[in-house]
Amino acid sequence: MNWFGWALLSAFFAALTAILAKVGVADVNPNLAAAIRTTVILFVTWGIAMFTSGKADWTALTSRAWIFLVASGLMTGLSWLCYFRALKLGEVAKVAPVDKLSVALAIILALIFLGERLKVQEAIGAGLVIVGVIVMVLKF
Repeated sequence: MNWFGWALLSAFFAALTAILAKVGVADVNPNLAAAIRTTVILFVTWGIAMFTSGKADWTALTSRAWIFLVASGLMTGLSWLCYFRALKLGEVAKVAPVDKLSVALAIILALIFLGERLKVQEAIGAGLVIVGVIVMVLKF
């Protein structure tokens, strides 16, 4: 399967995550809910990594890789804590689109920090994401 197939699966599972999390967080502290979800993810991902990663994969972990992967993990944790709090307080139909502003933000940050080039269609797409969030969230 190519990157697009995996990305579609990611979107599908993320959509289910929002629905399942909204129901799960209804009567639970959102930080506790995020911790439970994170624990499940910890076991699942380590299990997958242990069974699919060869010895060569582990030797590729340089100190630079560790620093950036740990920082990425911290950002993921903060994102999830904020997401669960938002789901506790708001509707999925509003929280999920705002969360997806990460698409446009990631493109902007990739331009600034990674020096990636932006094609016209990508700029239009990011703009449409932003406009879509505005339309879905603001009351007219």
